[in-house]
Amino acid sequence: MADFDPTLVAEIVRRVITELNHSTGAAAGTTGVTNGIFATVDQAFAAAEKAQKIWHAMPRADKAKVIAALRQTMHDHAEEFARRAQQETGMGRVEDKIAKHHNAADATPGLEDLEVRSWSGDKGLVVEEYAPYGVIAAITPSTHPIPVLLNSSIIMIAPGNAVIFNVHPAAKNVSAYAMEIFNRTIVDNGGPANLISMLREPTMEGANELFHHPQIRLIAATGGPGLVKAAFAAGKKVVAAGPGNPPVVVDVTADLDRAAREIIKGASFDNNILCIAEKEVFVVDGVFDRFMQAMANAGAVRLNAAQIEMLTAKAFGKNDKGQVFVSRDLIGKNANVLAAIAGLTLPDQVRILYGETDKNHLFVQEEQMMPFLPIVRCPSVEQAIEWSVEAEHGFGHTAMIYSNHLETITRFTRAIDTDIVVVNGPSGAGNGGYSGEGYFSHTIASPTGEGICTPRDFARVRRLAIYENLQVV
Repeated sequence: MADFDPTLVAEIVRRVITELNHSTGAAAGTTGVTNGIFATVDQAFAAAEKAQKIWHAMPRADKAKVIAALRQTMHDHAEEFARRAQQETGMGRVEDKIAKHHNAADATPGLEDLEVRSWSGDKGLVVEEYAPYGVIAAITPSTHPIPVLLNSSIIMIAPGNAVIFNVHPAAKNVSAYAMEIFNRTIVDNGGPANLISMLREPTMEGANELFHHPQIRLIAATGGPGLVKAAFAAGKKVVAAGPGNPPVVVDVTADLDRAAREIIKGASFDNNILCIAEKEVFVVDGVFDRFMQAMANAGAVRLNAAQIEMLTAKAFGKNDKGQVFVSRDLIGKNANVLAAIAGLTLPDQVRILYGETDKNHLFVQEEQMMPFLPIVRCPSVEQAIEWSVEAEHGFGHTAMIYSNHLETITRFTRAIDTDIVVVNGPSGAGNGGYSGEGYFSHTIASPTGEGICTPRDFARVRRLAIYENLQVV
């Protein structure tokens, strides 16, 4: 028998997959689409289903090659994606967005997260592995369209799934541009076309059709409350990233200069549009004035009460049902844009504004996503913790505390009960990647309990039990 040549076999497999890619569209009735962009849910699903079967059967080493190539493609296009996203959505700072794109490429967990577990004993051998669901329906936000697209793609395809995205309409052009590039990367590295895909015109109707497709078993929803509610209404397994309104507590034992510096770092990043970012700060009265000075020393610009109210009048409104909403015209805008509303002329280099409010102020109670921090004076640390719990609204997302008192840190952590609690550091430190330790994800699933999501959250656990056999010891 001739010697087995694994290199030759791998090359043959690669060629077969390439040929299948070229024929995927026509065979699936999708008019030859191979760039991952489809007009209808049925077209997208037919192509995704075919791609998923090919992908699931591919060797692990080949999958690793595709995922590594996707990471490199994100690095190569980080600045371009960032500029296109900022231009289309009008939100955030380009330099921060570039960092977000690189972070998603480097810090998103992949195949290494899918560890096989096994047990051996008197009753035999048990092995557990992670298996795909099939085709996943996923939603991306406008705040970080391409970092979420790549992060979601990697953590969802790693277990063997394909993904169909309904992207945010406000970022559909940059999303389509990136989708074509990512699909080309997948195909060029031996993977199937349309492994990740999107609807050309994202709508709520399209999202609902995706959610209710009979052969889609898992939904990943990263978006507003209405969209998450629609995902749950489909009656399927949902991994949902809900809203957040992360509070910060500063007590009398805190290093105030460090607290001010790190709070500004976290809250000003990309103009505060991250869901984990600091949104309101509760400071104990004994150090309040010194903390406010520390904020100024660190480069923040303070607004007085009248200026805060001028900004509030423009930042919030009410719909015909009396519900408060945040003005989209100001979400993610630079601090000097907000300052102009308050009658101040500031240079673009100013990263954040701040000012004193009471605990019931709209800037405290609403997830506002702009670079203004309301600071609330609290008579005691107990009151600061209580008010921070109220402002977080039970979302279970993220919270920060600056303290050097272990009992206070413990009490706060138990009371706030969020997926992420950061002690003496910026919000980003709680989500790993460039800013902290541990794995990273743009999907922080507080409503459904997964927390910071990894490939394991998009995989089924399958167990093989071999009874009274295969014990090798």
